[in-house]
Amino acid sequence: MTLPPTGRTVEDLLAEVASMKQHDLPVRGGQVTAYVYDTGRPEVHEAAARAYFEMLEVNCLDPTAFPSIVEMEKQVVGAVADLLGGGHGVFTSGGTESIMLAVKAARDAAGRAAPNLVLPVTAHPAFHKAAHYLGLRVKAVPVDLETYKLRVEDVAAAIDEDTVLVVVSAPSYPQGVIDPVAEVAAVAAEAGVACHVDACVGGWLLPWLREAGADVPPFDLSVPGVTSLSCDLHKFGYAPKGASVVLFADPATRRRAYFASAAWPGYTIINATVQSSRSAGPLGGAWATLQALGREGYVELGRATLKAASRLREGIAAIPGLRVLGEPESSLVAFAGDGIDVFVLADAARERGWFLQPQLSYAGIPANLHITVTGVTLAGVEAMLKVIADSAETARRRGPAAVPDGLVELIADLDLDALDDATFAELAASVGVDLRPGAGQPGMAVVNAVLDALPAETREAILLRFLAVIYGS
Repeated sequence: MTLPPTGRTVEDLLAEVASMKQHDLPVRGGQVTAYVYDTGRPEVHEAAARAYFEMLEVNCLDPTAFPSIVEMEKQVVGAVADLLGGGHGVFTSGGTESIMLAVKAARDAAGRAAPNLVLPVTAHPAFHKAAHYLGLRVKAVPVDLETYKLRVEDVAAAIDEDTVLVVVSAPSYPQGVIDPVAEVAAVAAEAGVACHVDACVGGWLLPWLREAGADVPPFDLSVPGVTSLSCDLHKFGYAPKGASVVLFADPATRRRAYFASAAWPGYTIINATVQSSRSAGPLGGAWATLQALGREGYVELGRATLKAASRLREGIAAIPGLRVLGEPESSLVAFAGDGIDVFVLADAARERGWFLQPQLSYAGIPANLHITVTGVTLAGVEAMLKVIADSAETARRRGPAAVPDGLVELIADLDLDALDDATFAELAASVGVDLRPGAGQPGMAVVNAVLDALPAETREAILLRFLAVIYGS
């Protein structure tokens, strides 16, 4: 892009934005089962959008300059703490930043020379990202391949003198099951180690499911031994993106998450988050969403979500060749195929206007498709089940994704760092993925099949190159 010689009109700009979005997945209606969360209530989204815009240009860098952000954050964090067992919190841009701060606080509080994290293989990659950025080692332990939950004895065996944090999920994203929080927290406490509950998905969902009748075990800061917890409000809080909270049981630990610097001749630097300057728009949007829905609204959404998730699990189990993985205790559902290539099924569903999220096999867990059930899902759950059934039949007829002979071995042996972006784009084209601008959505079954056959390190290297190519120079 080059700057236009003169300014353009609002109408012209919005028309181009609409053109850019023509290949985007829809953010409303429930046909996209990942990334977006829809209440099905336009008035709630309108309230959030207007509050977001009102706070758009307010800078969270200096709370003394803009006291509105202090009041809003106190109210938002206070609501989360009230629901999740108390604590002292920070409003962040998302689950990854909340997790980053929890890991930083645990690392700084423990003061180990070679700190490590103990977590299940199902823990969100944000913990690996935090460890990578903050200089910690990850000790990943397996999960039970029947329940997909962390085993307490494996955690106990993995903890050593350098462990600064143990992680459990409520629920884990891949299969939607809740790790044994109380038991793991007790083991961590006995070893003198902090315990973080990743409730980014479940923090603002599980309490409402419990109120709607679901059997939800204790998982929050009220559980002895739990020292921190992350909860995303832009998931089942239905706030605009950029809204999460990390809670700490101890205010001194929260201070460990902060950063301050006075070793320069400029303005005072004090940050509660990783970012410095940041818009208060997401904070305003989160505040307005919580206020617009209220407790009654969230209970109603929880009831609808619980009913939809139950119907979805039941309906998928009745489709020949498909099986739900584990016994999900939330509204995340994952299913695998027996004699059906789930990656081909996902492409067939996409052709019908529905997005089902592929998940690669790992640590003994088979490749599967993931569905996030939200407040709007119930209205379309029968339509979704029909799409899944029809797509499963299509996948059965098409057979497994046809991977060119020798391609997996070729990629496994490649020195990807030696390839320039143009050569990598040609390699992608060989499996039917056109990365050129405006090419539209390619079929992903072959790509996912190739990735699924490769070790994790090679998958990651390919994904990094893919990102570099689609963004270009």
